[in-house]
Amino acid sequence: MLASRNGKLLKVPANGVAAGAATAPAVALRDVRKVHGEGDAAVVALDAISVGFARGSFTAIMGPSGSGKSTLLHVAAGLDRPTSGSVALGDTELAGLSERRLTILRRERIGFVFQAFNLMPSLTVTQNIGLPLRLDGRRPRRSEVREVAARVGLDQRLRHRPCQLSGGQQQRVAIARALVTRPEVVFADEPTGALDTRTGRGVLALLREVVDADGHTVVMVTHDPVAAAHADRVILLADGQIAGMLEAPDADEVAEQLAHLGS
Repeated sequence: MLASRNGKLLKVPANGVAAGAATAPAVALRDVRKVHGEGDAAVVALDAISVGFARGSFTAIMGPSGSGKSTLLHVAAGLDRPTSGSVALGDTELAGLSERRLTILRRERIGFVFQAFNLMPSLTVTQNIGLPLRLDGRRPRRSEVREVAARVGLDQRLRHRPCQLSGGQQQRVAIARALVTRPEVVFADEPTGALDTRTGRGVLALLREVVDADGHTVVMVTHDPVAAAHADRVILLADGQIAGMLEAPDADEVAEQLAHLGS
């Protein structure tokens, strides 16, 4: 497999982890295949994907429509099960977990950020941030909610409801909600897709900061080369397979490689 650093192609090991990455990834997919449907109607969404996401790294997943990037995110996050192959969160293999145990694992060890924010409109910022803890049977401490709200710049908005916030502020609430459980990995699906350019830059800077300052692992699906340029690594998908990787690319390099995939 090929990767690129500053315009130069690099060899990437079969497990998808570039040289120098952590040997024990936060998430590892091995020979993952995902097929939707059966028989003549079967569609291969992921075809023998092997990739690791290093701890404390920021990875962007990109590719043309239908390339399998959202399916990859969902399978890696335990939201969907692969048809074959294995997925591990740290040293935990997901295949052997019941749906109940998988739900608990996602709640305790994984954070999610979505394009549509997915906030509860009737709840305040405080209540939205603390929701994952309540779902886990824990009563959120005011201090931990305020701390994570301050981390995303919303400690003065704790009593507001989503309708009283801008789109960027709502996405910051969603990021705070994802961080409040101190997850091992944060998965973000088009987190800036519903935001204007300036607001999106702020959200991306925040995701970059939680990697650099807090050591979180972030895996993000995006269609935007500018957004992808915030990542340490960009994985390019085409037809359900890894078509290449870019290490610390700029937006122009990402756009160029995407254009090649499209052709």
